Amino acid sequence: MSEEIQTKKIGEEIRVGGIRLSSNSLMAPLAGYTCFPFRLMARKLGAGSAYTEMVSADALKYNDRATDKLLYTDERESLKCVQLLGAVPEVFERAAKSERLAQFDVIDINMGCPVPNVVKAGEGSALLEDIPRAARIIEACKRSGKVVSVKCRIGMNRHSIVIEEFARMCEASGADMITVHGRTRDMMYDGEPLYEYIKRAKQVVGIPVFANGGIDSKEKAELMMEKTGADGIMLARYGFENPLIFAELTGKSTKDTKHSLLMEQLEIALECYDELFVMTYIKKLASYFMKKMPGTKRYKLGLYKCGNIHELRTAIDNIFGGDALRERQ
Repeated sequence: MSEEIQTKKIGEEIRVGGIRLSSNSLMAPLAGYTCFPFRLMARKLGAGSAYTEMVSADALKYNDRATDKLLYTDERESLKCVQLLGAVPEVFERAAKSERLAQFDVIDINMGCPVPNVVKAGEGSALLEDIPRAARIIEACKRSGKVVSVKCRIGMNRHSIVIEEFARMCEASGADMITVHGRTRDMMYDGEPLYEYIKRAKQVVGIPVFANGGIDSKEKAELMMEKTGADGIMLARYGFENPLIFAELTGKSTKDTKHSLLMEQLEIALECYDELFVMTYIKKLASYFMKKMPGTKRYKLGLYKCGNIHELRTAIDNIFGGDALRERQ
């Protein structure tokens, strides 16, 4: 590929495989966070796609309630994207072709999770050290006929950066898109992304390359695009902290506030899940929404004391309602 890279604009449409994404600002899969209501919110605000939480490919053969929650979707989610974790190509193929994933349009393969128990199982970032196995996993998923994306890191550590070879392998094995987290596995979630290595991945393949890592503002998103020449960006933790960033990145007009978004999330979650799940999810989301706001410690204490949905609604009004918010600013 050419050394010359043309910087693309954030927010523009992009095609991945045979699918048109409404924007090139994507929401990453986040274990414990990107449930169905959140994915709907991210897409409404301008995200081109939003993935399920990480799902074990092996667990799909069991009809357990935990996996059912992770896979919950309905017709309101127009583009359905699932992320799978595992280490055995045959298990991935069985999962990708299974009835439980029949309604999903895109399969993302997790080849970047740095968590020790995941890596010890040969999954996530461990696949950076087993490129032939990673290739067989991608090929296995492609046999489902679905669009396949891969999320990976640049290497296990700074002495074993493999992203150029890995990106070439992904394309050769049939992947339709790569998201590169610009950190090594041992950096975990800290430190400045190593932009140059994302740029190198972009230079050696023809499929779309998305950049991920350390993006917590529009300015950081623009910097990432400028330094890497990526086709788009993928937000992770900051997307959960401030999903309104998607409207800012894409220029989408919205009258939503954190208060209105939380109330909407609460109602949608109640339609889909049991009360315990809803209480846990909304408290978690509200806590993230409070970051960098004054007086958060006292308000969080009150939030986590809520014992039912009525108390939760009241707490959200008290914390994020117009008058309450203005008093705190």
